[in-house]
Amino acid sequence: MKRLIAIILSVTLLFGCSTTVYAKKVSTEYVGADLETPLEANLQANAAIGEKLNINAKSAILMEYNTGKVLYETNADQRLAPASITKIMTLILVMEALEEGKLSLDTKVTASEHAAALGGSQIWLEPGEVMTIDELLRATVIASANDATVALAEAVAGSEEAFISLMNKKAQDLGLKNTSFVNSYGLDAEGHLTTARDIAVMSAELIKHKLIRDYSTVKIDSLRGGESELVNTNKLIRYYDGCFGLKTGTTGQAGSCLSATAERGGLTLIAVVLGSPTSKERFAGAQKLLDYGFANYSFCDIKSETEKFTPIPVKKGDENEVIPIAEGSLPLLLKKGEESGITQKLVLEKELTAPIKKGDIVGYVHIYLNEQEVGVIPIKASNGVDKLTYFTCLIRLLRGLFTL
Repeated sequence: MKRLIAIILSVTLLFGCSTTVYAKKVSTEYVGADLETPLEANLQANAAIGEKLNINAKSAILMEYNTGKVLYETNADQRLAPASITKIMTLILVMEALEEGKLSLDTKVTASEHAAALGGSQIWLEPGEVMTIDELLRATVIASANDATVALAEAVAGSEEAFISLMNKKAQDLGLKNTSFVNSYGLDAEGHLTTARDIAVMSAELIKHKLIRDYSTVKIDSLRGGESELVNTNKLIRYYDGCFGLKTGTTGQAGSCLSATAERGGLTLIAVVLGSPTSKERFAGAQKLLDYGFANYSFCDIKSETEKFTPIPVKKGDENEVIPIAEGSLPLLLKKGEESGITQKLVLEKELTAPIKKGDIVGYVHIYLNEQEVGVIPIKASNGVDKLTYFTCLIRLLRGLFTL
């Protein structure tokens, strides 16, 4: 018995877990003193575009969310074990089920034998224990609990096996050609692989669901009336300005991994780091990627300079004109300082012939950056105009007679 206790204590110390801080009912994928220490200064915080970043990882990528443009990458298509970053895809499907009304945050889920039997990060679910979707989401996003993740998967699809099929189907729908899932939670398994590029796309899909921020930004939470403490393993939400998620991952095969999302001044960035040798290195790598993006780029949502334009004459219509309006905008990712080079040119139809449907395109606002066209904003008809008929001509004639 004494030897068993010694082994348990040794494992606890190896992973930096303090039983005085972290409740005994929760085991997270990673805990350590450095979670509570500020980030070190990034010596490459002002790295210029094209400069190589010193990132200690097997693979990394930086993507801008709104345009999907890749700003930096290294070995971004190398297939690697993703560890608990797997849960990003699981969470996408849970968010979709919530939005479709298949589940609600108050839906009660009974833990299965399968979910309760999982190892690794966990909240120690007991078979038959009941938790709500909200509680399971907190456990999954904040503490990366594998048992909670499988309980969510079973709530969505009935079984984890069926849920894994949905995960792979969603990967295909998103165009992820280098991703294959074998489980819903991320423990190492043969064939369970993805890439930094695919994870960036998954992350972009997940943060479309605003609800995820209610969980991914929580630093500390608890379950079971305070008996079980949840500690967020993403250090960046504590110390990186604008960070709002997203997911850490750690296994022997995968190493230390991270998908980090941050937003400043309308610019939203996704930084993915896979296969760092230590947790410290993954946070440092993501910090360098995010700093690089914020230092060199800005995001502008270009709208037309005039929302209403001069009416366009209409021939052979029961109305004489169409009122054009600008709808939508043009999202542009710009290098810092390029904003002043944006100009617009309006091109409208001079005359139209009925019939015209409401919403028909009647022109464009052409957007230029330093005299090079970078996109257009369509101008549409705000009203429809039917073709002039004999009957409408007669009505007009009669109206004219009665007004004499």
